Amino acid sequence: MCLGIPAKVVKIDESDLGKVDYLGTRIMTNFALLDNLKVGDWVIVHAGFAISKLNEEEARETFSLLREVAEKEELANHDKEEKKQSKR
Repeated sequence: MCLGIPAKVVKIDESDLGKVDYLGTRIMTNFALLDNLKVGDWVIVHAGFAISKLNEEEARETFSLLREVAEKEELANHDKEEKKQSKR
């Protein structure tokens, strides 16, 4: 499964290459598939290519949903571990 996580554009050069920031990690990215990008824009990157642009509100909502999923997964794992411990 592939998960599209928003990334902020931090550098673009003349050849449509540059970098995005994934929560502090900077990744080389090809921007050739999207028009009119500028530093500060938010994108979804797949296989090294920026494939869609989104606004900051959409990026924040995506991060919020990802945090919610991670919290639920953590709770589910905790519950499984408690059940294992109680069976011993």
